[in-house]
Amino acid sequence: MRVAVTGTPGTGKTTATELLDAELEVVHLNEMIVQEGLVKGPDPDLDTLVADMQAVEDRVRELNDVVIESHLAHHFAADRVIVLRCHPEALTRRLRERGAGEAKIQENVDSEALDLILAEAVERHGEDRVYEIDTTDREPEDVAAEIDAVIAGQRDPRVGTVSFVDHL
Repeated sequence: MRVAVTGTPGTGKTTATELLDAELEVVHLNEMIVQEGLVKGPDPDLDTLVADMQAVEDRVRELNDVVIESHLAHHFAADRVIVLRCHPEALTRRLRERGAGEAKIQENVDSEALDLILAEAVERHGEDRVYEIDTTDREPEDVAAEIDAVIAGQRDPRVGTVSFVDHL
């Protein structure tokens, strides 16, 4: 089984996946991309690296019985895709606490308000394999427990239950 945990940066992916009880190995895809050199080069405007998506896809195909955590995870083959969501105001606070620049914060807040990652996940995987979880005002342990329930098959797919359009 391959489970993707995705969402806009700052929604709580890394924190929640580090608390999982599931027997699956957790792969932090962003770390793997850097460690294995699966990059095309830097993006100086956003102060980040640009992933070589074909190289990453080839590498992800080798992984089984894993939870893949990254804002890119929904771009790759998965049995279940969990999209973590967070209200843009809370997301702004979280990203500022991390020291993100204003351009990066605005890009991520706009992406979240527009449901960008959710829409991409549904387009690639279909509504029957996507699970939306709102992390706003929730403890990481509660989010992890909900992810564990998805992995165990104890929760039905659900999309479109979270909307932050009012933020636009």
